[in-house]
Amino acid sequence: MGELFTPTHLIVIAVVVLVLFGGKKLPELGKGLGEGLRGFKDGMKGVTDDVNKPGDSAHAVTPKPEETVK
Repeated sequence: MGELFTPTHLIVIAVVVLVLFGGKKLPELGKGLGEGLRGFKDGMKGVTDDVNKPGDSAHAVTPKPEETVK
């Protein structure tokens, strides 16, 4: 069946992307993609940091004083 991404396939994909977006749009597209991936990575790091806090139980919920039921 062959390999999925041979050098020929990658060249064809690069040519199609260049034709669709043009040479001037590619740097903007790459910058936006990089910023999006960086934001996603930072967001995932924040989630794992919150989950892995030492001494903090993930199941314990302490209500704030204004949220108590009378």
